[in-house]
Amino acid sequence: MAQVIVVMGVSGSGKTTVGARLAQELGWSFYDADDFHSEANREKMAQGIPLNDADRAEWLKSLQALIQKHVEEGTSCVLACSALKQRYRDTLAVNEKVRFAYLRGSFEQIETRMKLRKDHYMPVELLKSQFEALEEPRDAVIVDISHSPDEIIQIIRKGINA
Repeated sequence: MAQVIVVMGVSGSGKTTVGARLAQELGWSFYDADDFHSEANREKMAQGIPLNDADRAEWLKSLQALIQKHVEEGTSCVLACSALKQRYRDTLAVNEKVRFAYLRGSFEQIETRMKLRKDHYMPVELLKSQFEALEEPRDAVIVDISHSPDEIIQIIRKGINA
């Protein structure tokens, strides 16, 4: 039975690290939603300008199409995606097989992490806008990022039954 797990949270919460390792452990495909942004969106973020809903519209459509393709083909995948707002998650939740795992951390925890990152287009200055846009999910496995990546993966697997 195909499943899609969306590992979500603000930039710097560990989505890519956790998502890639989770997919590897499960033997599933892995995708990073950052790879689906247009060049214009990347440039905007690199300049410290937050994306708005209009900027995200085509990006969300392409992610929805990716998820829909996996569902139709009966193949499972993990997607690392901020999915900050409920309406974004509603767009991605093409059916009941799409589950969300929310990596929750404090502004201070994540700011510290972001300052240590190298070669990432998302500047730490945009973290505030990410937290302002964040609508914490109601229907997700919620995991505190103070756990190790291995512990986070086990909590997600148990919570989603994967």
